[in-house]
Amino acid sequence: MALEILSYGFMQNAFMGGFGIAIMCALTGTFLVLRRLSLLSDGLGHVAFGGIALGLLLKIDPIISALALTTAASVWVKKIMESARIYGDAATALVLSFGVGLAVVIIGYVKGFNVDLFSYLFGSILAISESDLLVIAAITIATIAFIAIFYRRLVFMTFNEDLAKTSGVDTDFITTVFALLVGMTVVIAIKAVGILLISALLVIPVISALQVAGSFRSTMALSCAISIFAVMAGTLLSFYANLPAGGTIVMVLCAVFSASVLFGRHLRGAAIFASKTG
Repeated sequence: MALEILSYGFMQNAFMGGFGIAIMCALTGTFLVLRRLSLLSDGLGHVAFGGIALGLLLKIDPIISALALTTAASVWVKKIMESARIYGDAATALVLSFGVGLAVVIIGYVKGFNVDLFSYLFGSILAISESDLLVIAAITIATIAFIAIFYRRLVFMTFNEDLAKTSGVDTDFITTVFALLVGMTVVIAIKAVGILLISALLVIPVISALQVAGSFRSTMALSCAISIFAVMAGTLLSFYANLPAGGTIVMVLCAVFSASVLFGRHLRGAAIFASKTG
């Protein structure tokens, strides 16, 4: 029966798209969590909500308008944090308010597309199309390439950005590109879990991995594994149980996090012991 569902084109798209989304969310989420910018994903998700509403108003592809507005907002957050002496949580609250405010104004102005707009709140990984797969693949490859090329500098900046800057690292360029990738990741991940649950896919795999992993690399690798497992398992469960895919994926993530809290210390201790005795 498990092989039977792979004969459906929409399930193939869901698994392939979900795989890419899981990887990009885990990779970018690792740096967001460790830089204490976890809520930025939530703020950008709400900006995407405004972008989707704008796209429906202008009768263009909502994902295109959401991508444009969210990537612009991600750079805006970076700029105001640098120049306006505003911390990350306050900057996130600012863009969140902007996104929700824009969506509410547009909903009030145009009464006809409320159902279309609200369908993006919870997402549907089963609705991923072949054109979506191309976009997901492009952003996933770009994310992997960027992190591979700038890995050491990204890690340096994560733990001490001021020291990295004085050491000659081009922190402005790296932060700008990373912000753009986060914005694009948020918009694409809306396809899987929706606007309201987007932060779960970026944050929960990372905080689960932190309970077990003993290094930065292992945290990133384990985050990817947890994210992929949750997306695949959640998609399967939602299909067979006829449940919303986004919520099911998040419930799987929460279950994994609970298990990591309960057993993480023992697993980490066993791994350290094995490395010393091996």
